[in-house]
Order: sequence, then structure tokens, then C-alpha cells
Amino acid sequence: MLGGMPANLYALGAIALWVLLASLGVSLRHLPPFLLTGLALLTGSLLALPFVFKDRRAWSIPPATLALGVYGLFGYHFLLFIALRHAPPIEANLVNYLWPLFMVVLAPLFLRGIHLRAVHVVAALLGFAGAAVAILGSGSGGQGGGWSWGYLPALGSAFIWASYSLLTKRVAPFPTAAIGLFGLVSGVLSLLCHWALEPSVALSTRDALLLALMGLGPLGAAFFLWDKALKLGDARQIGILSYLTPLGSTALLMLVSGRSLTWSIGLAATMIIGAAVLGTRRGS
Repeated sequence: MLGGMPANLYALGAIALWVLLASLGVSLRHLPPFLLTGLALLTGSLLALPFVFKDRRAWSIPPATLALGVYGLFGYHFLLFIALRHAPPIEANLVNYLWPLFMVVLAPLFLRGIHLRAVHVVAALLGFAGAAVAILGSGSGGQGGGWSWGYLPALGSAFIWASYSLLTKRVAPFPTAAIGLFGLVSGVLSLLCHWALEPSVALSTRDALLLALMGLGPLGAAFFLWDKALKLGDARQIGILSYLTPLGSTALLMLVSGRSLTWSIGLAATMIIGAAVLGTRRGS
């Protein structure tokens, strides 16, 4: 029996949207990373406006909480988009998706009263192994491989998202609508960096549509769902559920790139779903 169902459903909603992120990032890799990050985050922040108009106090949060939000949203996505353009996307995805494992094993260090049990360690390792099978198996056709410096920002993005997710449970409670303020400030900061550091580019109609999809989905609604999940659920369980993301993300990347599904994806699905069920068992 799965525990914490409301939190798990919110987490699964965010995960479903994040499945699109890597493919959209690759499709828009010709755009400067600060511009891509800024426009998508600003678009996502618009989803909070109805809640802010209803209650203007929704964005009245301490500066430290706002700084944490900017650290998470701006830092993670900027480093991820850097990684996706400077390392093979499939392999960069693998390194980036260390963040669910980081969430599980770092929870006792970041959160008071949280203890890591053997079942969480086993589930985390099983889930990571499944992610490795899915992502490395899809690149077995001679593509990718070898060292690339782009793996470093992918590793940095993984640590940032895991630590941000855990630290939101350490700060004073804030309304989920405040996620929109995180996105707004992060988006403005990104566009300022674009203006100062990157060449200007013209957006095509296709670029604008993909940016809108990215902003409203993976860089918009997903944040709000994720915040609700973290507020209601166990960070260790949510971290393990997140292993579903690399499976779906890799499968979509394979579809977009024209690669056929292989036995490795089937094996990975079994391992990842098994890890999610194991890690979210009631009483674990």
C-alpha cells in the first residue's frame, strides 16, 4: 500500500511535466542559456497571478526564502541548459538525475528528525541503477560517450535541485503561490544576465511556442505541484518517486531523436517502478 497519496499525486504531476524538459531544452539549444531560462521562468510565473490578485500577501515572504527560491529555480535550470548543450544530452540527463538520489540520502543532513533507513538506501540505489540502464542503454549505438566538461554543470544542477527541495522544508512556511515570485525574480535576473553577457537573437514562431510550452509546463505548473508535494509528503519517498522522470524523459528523447525502444528501457521501467513502490511503502 502506498502512503501519502495526495503528496505522491502532486509529485507525479510535476514528474509528468518534467518528462518534457530535456527534449524541449535540446530543441531550444540554439538559444542563449540565460535568454532561454529567463523567458521560460517569466512565463511560468504568470500562473501565480490569479492567486496574487486574490491575496496580495501571497508574495510577502522573507528575503531568505526568496533567495532560496532564486537559488533553486535560476541555478538549477541555467546549469541544466548549459549541460545539455555541452555534453551528449542522454548522458547529461543521467548526471542531472542524480538529484532524486541526493534528495533521499541527504534528507537526514538537511532535515531534523529524518532518518535514513535501509529500505530507502536500497530503493535509492535500485532507482539510480534503473535510471542508468535507461539512459546509458539508449546511448549504446555509438553516440555520446567519453568525458565532457558539460557533465560538471549537470552534477551542479542535480545538487542544487535536491538541496533546494530539502531546504524549502527548513524555512518558515510560505504559500505555494510564492513559487511564482521565485520564477519572476529568477526570470528577470536571467534576462539581465542575457542583456549583459549574451548576443541578442531573434525568436522564430516555433521558438516562441516551445518556450511557452516549457514555461507553462516544466518551468511553471510543475513547480507549484512539486511545492505542494514537498509540503505534504516525505522528502525521501518523493525523491524515490522522482526516478520515474529519467525514464520518461529518456524515452521521449529517444522518440524525438528517432531511436527505437530497446530491452534496456523495459528493464529500467521494472527497476524504477520497483524502487518507487519499495521506497513509498507504508511504514518505511
